[in-house]
Amino acid sequence: MEKICFKTSKGPAAIGPYCTAAIYGDTVYMSGMIGVDPSIQKPVEGGVLAQARQVFENIKTVLGELGLTMDDVLKTTVFLTNLGDFAEVNKIYAEYFGPNYPARSCVEVSKLPMGLFIEVECIVANRK
Repeated sequence: MEKICFKTSKGPAAIGPYCTAAIYGDTVYMSGMIGVDPSIQKPVEGGVLAQARQVFENIKTVLGELGLTMDDVLKTTVFLTNLGDFAEVNKIYAEYFGPNYPARSCVEVSKLPMGLFIEVECIVANRK
């Protein structure tokens, strides 16, 4: 089996030497998505909740490019700079995933790229 490096043309551009998603057989390992508006490649304004919504829209966009949907997501890891935002972010998370939710980890980190408040990475079933 060969690893395929997928680079998005519709989602936010990578800000380092990595691909948007590594595809290996029937699994897609999506790099962390951040709250950047892909049309201007800048963070969205409005704090953690606006960024969370943008993160999930970016995930949805990239999955769409791959012919996949949010239902194909098996596992997420959510990184927050303030775990106090957990409950409010959960409400937005539930809008995008469910009722058949993926497994998830959520951790607080001291900083994220570009001064952002949230980043989410996914492991996805490659069902296409």
